[in-house]
Amino acid sequence: MNEMVFPTAALLLGWSLDLILGDPPRLPHPIVWFGKAIAYGEHKLNKGGLRLWKGALMSVSLILSVFAISWCLRKALCSISPYLSLAFDAIAIFYCLAGTTLIREVRDVFSALDRSLDDGRRQVARIVGRDTSQLSEQEVRTAALETLAENLSDGVIAPLFWLALLGAPGMLAYKMVNTLDSMIGYRTQRYKDFGCWAAHIDDIANWIPARLTAAIMVTVAGRPQLLAFVWRNGRRHASPNSGYPEAALSGILNCRFGGPHYYFGELFDKPYIGENDRLLVSEDAGKAITVNRRSEFVAIIFVIITYLL
Repeated sequence: MNEMVFPTAALLLGWSLDLILGDPPRLPHPIVWFGKAIAYGEHKLNKGGLRLWKGALMSVSLILSVFAISWCLRKALCSISPYLSLAFDAIAIFYCLAGTTLIREVRDVFSALDRSLDDGRRQVARIVGRDTSQLSEQEVRTAALETLAENLSDGVIAPLFWLALLGAPGMLAYKMVNTLDSMIGYRTQRYKDFGCWAAHIDDIANWIPARLTAAIMVTVAGRPQLLAFVWRNGRRHASPNSGYPEAALSGILNCRFGGPHYYFGELFDKPYIGENDRLLVSEDAGKAITVNRRSEFVAIIFVIITYLL
């Protein structure tokens, strides 16, 4: 019985903490530690020859280390008391889920735009990697909603997918995969070789979750007929995965995402997703947030069902 009850209790506790607290800035966060480890390795290894293989070695080593350390720690805690392993799982789930924080950030972007364009640009810069200094109001809103859709996959559905598959250690290892990609998985001059493996591992880890996310989104929005639109437009994105949740939200909102953007001083001409280049408004953010929350709830139910089975 405990094999079913304990994972479910840990999931509900961790998820509740994320809903209530988000990512408290004063608490130590494992993703920050992941980032420091990646930055240190990149500084030491991303120079000279064999950068592709150095990046591969660093990426694979960090992912396996996170899984092994967390698995051993969880095993040790469980040998003392199953309640300690439950607490470990709940804390890991709390730290790995990023739904609430991104929703708050997107709300703040739209509120900042109501004050001024400069405030909106500064606020959206907190959640996107592109250069925001020259973005128009429409581009700021688009960037925020694109990130919200992509984060539903990367920050909610994918972690839950790997939790269901490999437990809390798998969820933490996935977050290392995602952090590697967000830091070095770019096709810029600096990272195109060193971050190549990190980007491809992230593509593999997110292949199923991204498509699952899009399917859940159009279903909870009551628009399953958009699946054909998602399949057609999702493949336009430079990423093999990010385009699917973005296409789902584009279809739900009947708007257009994508277009040229600057990353680290280099121009990337991203294909457009959707065709209706209409003005985005605050009501669109509210609708997108509702879709995110409903999708998150459905994903939680799916994981609980896997425990029951």
